[in-house]
Amino acid sequence: MRGLRSTLVLFVVLVGLVAYIWFVERKREPASDEGPAKTKVFSVEADKIASIEVKASAGERTALARRDGKWSITSPETLEADEAEVSGLTTNLATLEVQRVVAEQANDLSQFGLAEPKVEVSFKLEGDATTRRLLLGDKTATGGDMYAKTADQPRVFLVAGYLDTTFDRKTFDLRDKKVLRFDRDKVDAMEIASAQAPAPARFAKTNDSWRLAAPLDARADFGAIEGLIGRLASGQMKSIVAAAPADLKEYGLDAPDATVALIAGSARTAISFGAKTPDGSGVYAKDASRPMVFTVEPFLVEDLKKPPSEFRPKDLFEFRSFSGNRFEIARGGATLVFEKQKGKDASAPETWAQTQPAKAIEEAKILDALSKMSNLRAQSFVDALPAGSAQAAVVTTRHGDGKKEDRVTFFLSGTEVYATRPGEPGAASVAKTDYDDAIKAIDAIK
Repeated sequence: MRGLRSTLVLFVVLVGLVAYIWFVERKREPASDEGPAKTKVFSVEADKIASIEVKASAGERTALARRDGKWSITSPETLEADEAEVSGLTTNLATLEVQRVVAEQANDLSQFGLAEPKVEVSFKLEGDATTRRLLLGDKTATGGDMYAKTADQPRVFLVAGYLDTTFDRKTFDLRDKKVLRFDRDKVDAMEIASAQAPAPARFAKTNDSWRLAAPLDARADFGAIEGLIGRLASGQMKSIVAAAPADLKEYGLDAPDATVALIAGSARTAISFGAKTPDGSGVYAKDASRPMVFTVEPFLVEDLKKPPSEFRPKDLFEFRSFSGNRFEIARGGATLVFEKQKGKDASAPETWAQTQPAKAIEEAKILDALSKMSNLRAQSFVDALPAGSAQAAVVTTRHGDGKKEDRVTFFLSGTEVYATRPGEPGAASVAKTDYDDAIKAIDAIK
């Protein structure tokens, strides 16, 4: 009986406690996950900043000014600025927040690394003579925050520690570091010379198609050429090693390892690449319009050393089953023709059918054969077919609303397979296993 009475007492206490918590807690304001609101260090807009001066931790000072919406470096020399770098400065100045105030009135700034600030950033707004200054000192013990203050107020506060790399910028960091200046859309020719090639390679662009013009006349791989031009357009200097060297031999630029020229009408822009840096992390380079020698990433040079044949397209066919409308293969004295045909009513999709000899065939088998044949690629190129090569098949396709045609002739030479195209020099070497798979798929249709 006593145990039952104790249980009832405990139950009453529990009910009372739950009721108390419910009545009391429901009247409280819900807790905020955001913490106290942070205040901005400067009440400014990024696009209103007209000039900036940065003193980096290394002691270097750089002054910048914005005119007509474009930033330039005005000191220690006149240079075009890296718009992205400067945008990082202006945006972070406008959005910089006080993480926490450490001292409202700091008497000893040395304990925060602010007696002699590591980094100083000064700036003015458009039409305002007032100079605003941000001083940055040491990082906190954890490295997550950094001590800071403004020049016009005594308080010391914390800002996000990762911002040290944003504001600690030297002149080189803030200058435009493009290795070349050219209008990519207007480039209509390119020349590449390398120490490994016996003769320069020249490429010409006509009607949005690239062609290899020298040392041989052949189609060029549009993606490979445009990719190379794109890398040169976006290439950046890693460092400047000599403003005006008296002797280029020290950098391997007296006899460059590779040189590329981009031509747009009568305009010509060229850059030469020399030896690798001692640590191998960069390559010395110099463009024709400036005396300076700088370094670039090695990948910028690698493609320039490839033989011209590497810039030829590896796909034997431009034809694809989804964009083509006719496929013909002549082999062993017989010819098979497949054509894309419209459905019986206007809404029916086009389908592939065998039209010569006319025969009802599952479209899936035709698509499999067309896919395997049109996906054949060149492994490499040879100057001429090997002696004794025997013609094995001729494939003719139409695509692009029937306005474009591929004609590829396949040859067998022992265990090797080669392919040629009209007007193309030499022959392409094709993987025999891939060719055999394509022929098997054709035979499976019969």
